[in-house]
Amino acid sequence: MTTNLPSAYSRSLLKVRVPVTVTLAAKKQSIGKIIDLVPGSIIAFDKACDEMLELEVSGHPIAEGECVKVGDKFGLRVTSLILPDEQLQSLKALAQKNQSTP
Repeated sequence: MTTNLPSAYSRSLLKVRVPVTVTLAAKKQSIGKIIDLVPGSIIAFDKACDEMLELEVSGHPIAEGECVKVGDKFGLRVTSLILPDEQLQSLKALAQKNQSTP
């Protein structure tokens, strides 16, 4: 009976909803400039219009992509995945180990 528990638990985890965010650009702004904002104000960012947007899941970057129009909404076409740091570190260690092995 307990043998089905891990797979049922794993399947239920796949249904957990997490925040997904696409970041257009970010910058720090002084409180004074924020207070001065009025309708029609424009905040300029250093990011170029053709640069990739970042996709985050629960605050962790997982992919980059480009903005696309989906009907009258917008979406993100994923162009590359971002490896988590811990996976990248283990891959680097594996690569170094393979290089040192004759």
